Amino acid sequence: MDEAGGDSGDRGAPDKYLPTANIARIMKKGLPDNAKCAKDGKDTIQECVSEFVSFITSEASDKCKREKRKTVNGDDVLWAMTTLGFDSYVEPLKVYLNR
Repeated sequence: MDEAGGDSGDRGAPDKYLPTANIARIMKKGLPDNAKCAKDGKDTIQECVSEFVSFITSEASDKCKREKRKTVNGDDVLWAMTTLGFDSYVEPLKVYLNR
């Protein structure tokens, strides 16, 4: 088990991935009640989600560095998502950030 509570196996640094328990809980919400997800399925999603978060965060962080700021905020994340082609997620996230 890694420091974040997930099982990182041999996939690299322990803090690189979001906790498996969190990923499994989110996955369960998207599956029918009688469906199950194998460990390798959870591990694959865990790796993809963690990479996605890192990708967006890196782009937002680069923007902050160019602007000589140290804190990444919600608008930076929305900008990064638009810049990287994830425009369809921006409006739902704006709703979430403005609640």
